Amino acid sequence: MGYGAPGTESCEADSAFGCHMPPIPGGPDPDQPTRIVGEGWGTGCTGSLELWGTERAWFVLNLTDSSNVEVACLEISDHSTCVEFHSGELECNRDVAPFGEWAAAGIYAEDSSNVLLQDLNIHGLASTGIQAGRLTDWTVENVRIAANGWVGWDGDIDGDDSNTGVMTFRNWIVEWNGCGETYPDEEPVGCWAQSAGGYGDGVGTGATGGDWIIEDSQFLFNTSDGLDLLYHSEGGVVTLNRIHAEGNAGNQVKVTGSTILSESVLIGNCAFFENQLFTFQVDACRALGNTLHLTFTGGEQVEISNSMLYGQGDGLIGAGPREGYTCTGAETIVARNDVFVADLEFLGDGEDVAFLFYQEECGNLALDSDFNTILGAKNVICNDRSDYVISGEDDFCVDSESLADFPLQSLSVEVQEFLQKVENY
Repeated sequence: MGYGAPGTESCEADSAFGCHMPPIPGGPDPDQPTRIVGEGWGTGCTGSLELWGTERAWFVLNLTDSSNVEVACLEISDHSTCVEFHSGELECNRDVAPFGEWAAAGIYAEDSSNVLLQDLNIHGLASTGIQAGRLTDWTVENVRIAANGWVGWDGDIDGDDSNTGVMTFRNWIVEWNGCGETYPDEEPVGCWAQSAGGYGDGVGTGATGGDWIIEDSQFLFNTSDGLDLLYHSEGGVVTLNRIHAEGNAGNQVKVTGSTILSESVLIGNCAFFENQLFTFQVDACRALGNTLHLTFTGGEQVEISNSMLYGQGDGLIGAGPREGYTCTGAETIVARNDVFVADLEFLGDGEDVAFLFYQEECGNLALDSDFNTILGAKNVICNDRSDYVISGEDDFCVDSESLADFPLQSLSVEVQEFLQKVENY
């Protein structure tokens, strides 16, 4: 896909970046979509049809003004290890044709509604897996977005970005973005982030609204934040069920507005990229590396239940008003039946541990905690009220001083398995 591919005879080599497919024509209604699908669509995707971009194509698939569309059973990539504008040795050739077998983005979309992306593997692009804004009622299922040089899902486009309706994501894997990907071995390389001139979010958006439902999904080893919905400031509810976030160099999950987080595992080992062979320059525990960061536009509620959070950043849960907004005093954060494990702060002095909860500029907002297991965290007085946590009578706490001597085998099997996973971070 791009200059030199079939049907591109009218393109010019020096401006090959503009040699890309036109927008996919939409179907007449949601029940009669246009389908761009690979072999085995509807029966488990038995084939492995690859669309790969070349010669600096801006993107591979174009969903500009495309509504009522299904895209399924495709691999979308390029055939180069290069990363656009990389400040190390992986920089793509943007200046002199031929540019090489690389493309900037996998999918570009704007002003698009009623779209289904299903069974896609989008990986190894020089910049972005998916760049998409002004969407309505999209569904993304069984989609992997991996090892794209700048960002996985980028919701920041020219003009207004805001999405509306219901944005549904299931079995979504977003990993290793902010890293190059070797071709053809598909290994991460040259991982970089903001201090090196890169970016690195797994998922990031511009200002957006809509109800976001994300289930059974993973956000792993991205060089900045894993799931960044900080700009979800224009209304709607974020529902996160059975989320696994781990190894992201900033916040594992960042959300603005009313949020429900349940049955999830957030492992805030934000220094994961330190001293790794695939690391070029990554900002360990960027923005203090809170495992979960919550912001408010005024009066929203947050529920955290049946989840496990670990952190080696400044804290496990941080909160405050979104920039340009003010807390009203009606905000709540309720945590029930969770496990919170605090480690020594990676950016600290070697003695300070991560806090359970801390907020700034949000009045008397405190974490309403009960029926939780809290290991090693500061800012909490178990079964009592402190400045930042109201700890209920059914909380169970072990402080950092006695954690080393605590018989961890007395905890549930699930908690022991979680602790075994994080003990080396």
